[in-house]
Amino acid sequence: MTFHDVVVIGGGGAGLRAAIAVAETNPALRVAVVSKVYPMRSHTVSAEGGAAAVAADDDTLDEHAYDTVSGSDWLSDQDAVEAFVAEAPRELLRLEHWGCPWSRQPDGRIAVRAFGGMKKMRTWFAADRTGFHLLHTLFQTALSYTDIVRYDEWYVTKILEDDGRAYGVVAIELATGRIETITASAVIVCTGGCGRVYPFTTNANIKTGDGMALAYRAGAALKDMEFVQYHPTGLPFTGILITEAARAEGGWLLNKDGYRYLQDYDLGTPSPTPVLRSMELGPRDRLSQAFVHEMDKGNTIDTPYGPIVNLDLRHLGAKLIDAKLPFVRELCSKYQNIDPVKELVPVRPVVHYMMGGIHTDIRGATSLDGLYAAGEVACVSINGANRLGSNSLPECLVFGNRAGRAAAVFAARYRNVVPKSIEAQGRDEVRRLTEELSRHADGHERIADIRTEMQTTMENGAGIYRDRDSLAKAADQLKELQLRFAHAAIDDHSTNFNTELIALLELGFMLDVAESIIACALQREESRGAHQRTDFPARDDERYLAHSLVHREPDGSSRITYLPVTITRWPPGERVYGR
Repeated sequence: MTFHDVVVIGGGGAGLRAAIAVAETNPALRVAVVSKVYPMRSHTVSAEGGAAAVAADDDTLDEHAYDTVSGSDWLSDQDAVEAFVAEAPRELLRLEHWGCPWSRQPDGRIAVRAFGGMKKMRTWFAADRTGFHLLHTLFQTALSYTDIVRYDEWYVTKILEDDGRAYGVVAIELATGRIETITASAVIVCTGGCGRVYPFTTNANIKTGDGMALAYRAGAALKDMEFVQYHPTGLPFTGILITEAARAEGGWLLNKDGYRYLQDYDLGTPSPTPVLRSMELGPRDRLSQAFVHEMDKGNTIDTPYGPIVNLDLRHLGAKLIDAKLPFVRELCSKYQNIDPVKELVPVRPVVHYMMGGIHTDIRGATSLDGLYAAGEVACVSINGANRLGSNSLPECLVFGNRAGRAAAVFAARYRNVVPKSIEAQGRDEVRRLTEELSRHADGHERIADIRTEMQTTMENGAGIYRDRDSLAKAADQLKELQLRFAHAAIDDHSTNFNTELIALLELGFMLDVAESIIACALQREESRGAHQRTDFPARDDERYLAHSLVHREPDGSSRITYLPVTITRWPPGERVYGR
């Protein structure tokens, strides 16, 4: 058993920012970062478009806040949004001082670009590799703190909890199979999202909802899990993201007839004819919904990987693309064998981001004492029913910092206080994991088959549009998959790099997360943002201007309660874009 003052689960943008914040707040504290991949392989590295923060003289914090609140379909907590927009510029400037190479205007000022749902240009960027440079900067900065100890390629299987308080984790070292109990006075979950519960996603294979399920099983509530964001432009076979920056720089979405179909749809613009500039830069939920309508009209193009439309960048020219979208050109060349300078790019909506996650307050604290969360795994909530593009990277920074500072204060107050029961829990988890290998040796179900069926169930039941029948059917299918999961087979019984055991554990977490998404979606009988019920097409502020909280019962079932949205300055109104 090893002791650290604070354990951070996840080595991406939020995790590294949280670890740095702990070290800055109290240098005497020992910090552990436990990540199932080497930190520079965390999914933050793949973020392309940019990070939103007020920088220009003609922009204001109030405008950024209002865009975020209205973009969320009024489900964001406005106190959290106001704190977020105030601190985002400071966080991005701090990254500048740490060495992040933000793109520049000719006069040397920070360059900004437009992003969907935002009325002002406020998205800072580093070409179209923003996440790559941001994560490099955080990683290099974290290396300067000797009290930050990394457990690279360790997989957390359990959050240790006693009497409503977190005391550390149990984790497996992937290289050796060694199982270690790592106790702590505070735990911060920063493991990212859960896009892999769906078949088509921009998310890396590592994003299997581990942190959400770990907190859920430990007794923390999950919030707003029904809100799953589809990004309108993913490559059809791989799901790889074609950044919103491609449309911010002037790209067009075309149907099979070469027509800019978004001009036919209400993207929240008050006038009958949408402002053309806002078409491709409408909010992600509305653009994804417009794709479905085009598909229903027969205006999409059939491919072996489902229907698509085309993204046209040809008119931008090679000079602009190579200067501002070089990674887009590289991705198209490597994964589609096309050159966007000369050819159309096939795209389709793919699952991109979870607005929901572990329920936290504005400091990142969960309902479990000593347990904090930040980044996509958490729901604070600034994103509500729909996240605006380029808000996610500064969210990792702002709330990673806040969670780290809060955890540092908590850990210093309760330092070295670990009850004896935690050591026993650690031994029980070691025993459970050892038994998993032997118990599943006689299984007859294939992990890959159950995972594929779960993903298909989620796409069919809780996709861009859903209704009671599709959700109820999905709920029944997931219950059946849980039963089959108990009989999943493991053929590899070695300890070194047993990826089959990790796949089994990940699948267990994904099934829990999938069930929570369906349960929350069934209960919310309205349409709001990314949650579109065809049987309840209107937004219902009287009943559902509230966050859904899903709690795990001792028998494994879920219980849904609701928490009012915090409104400080902006009462619910119509979502308006393009003014």
